[in-house]
Amino acid sequence: MFELDPRASAAGARLLAYDEIDSTNAEALRLMHRGERGPLWIAAKTQSAGRGRRGRLWSSLEGNLHTTLLLTDPGPAEHWPQLAFVAALALHDAVIELAPDIRPMLELKWPNDLLLAGAKCAGILIEGEGSEAGETGEGAVVIGIGVNCAAHPADAAYPATDLTAAGALISTATLFTALSAKMAGRLAQWHQGNGFATIRADWLARAAGLGKNIRVRLADREAAGRFDAIDEEGSLVLVEPEGGKMVIAAGDVVSLEGAR
Repeated sequence: MFELDPRASAAGARLLAYDEIDSTNAEALRLMHRGERGPLWIAAKTQSAGRGRRGRLWSSLEGNLHTTLLLTDPGPAEHWPQLAFVAALALHDAVIELAPDIRPMLELKWPNDLLLAGAKCAGILIEGEGSEAGETGEGAVVIGIGVNCAAHPADAAYPATDLTAAGALISTATLFTALSAKMAGRLAQWHQGNGFATIRADWLARAAGLGKNIRVRLADREAAGRFDAIDEEGSLVLVEPEGGKMVIAAGDVVSLEGAR
């Protein structure tokens, strides 16, 4: 069953583990409304209603990791989107610690995916409730993390894979324990947003498509250009074919193979 690393416990984290649940993010939000405070990890062997970004279904296949971290008042609300980069780095750290041989195949796709040999291996969903939401006057953020450890969906919108397919036989329990420790370390580095400059630099060093042409799906259209950087808030900076720069706060990178 799932267990926290002692370093996570020392940082104040607690754990609730389930055999089955609808959604670890949904459970974290329910518990927050009942007065639970973070840092609190929710982990489940299976989910019946896992969800991804923009309301999409997250395929919760057996043998994969489904977990969420609830953080209470983790910092100024304007910095909460940065937690996607914090979580991505923590996950990257955990995987390479357990499977160092696949490190050259791992990259981070803006804003919230772990790629393995160019295919999606894990996703992160950040959901927040403002400081005005509860009676305590505190805000809360839930960081949902789904990792394809043993299987992956065949019909995903973006090509998918799993750790086992790459020869990395990592159990969900082992990965969760490592992740809990790495997340504690990366959150300390982030320091409520004050340390995002170093998080940003570490993330860019692992970024997929940096300096190359990409396509990004926005709410009403697609944008194409060269992936130049992420800015101080975590937005993607795209250099358009005409030479101008576009700053994208929300979107989906749909192609890393060159824009046409």
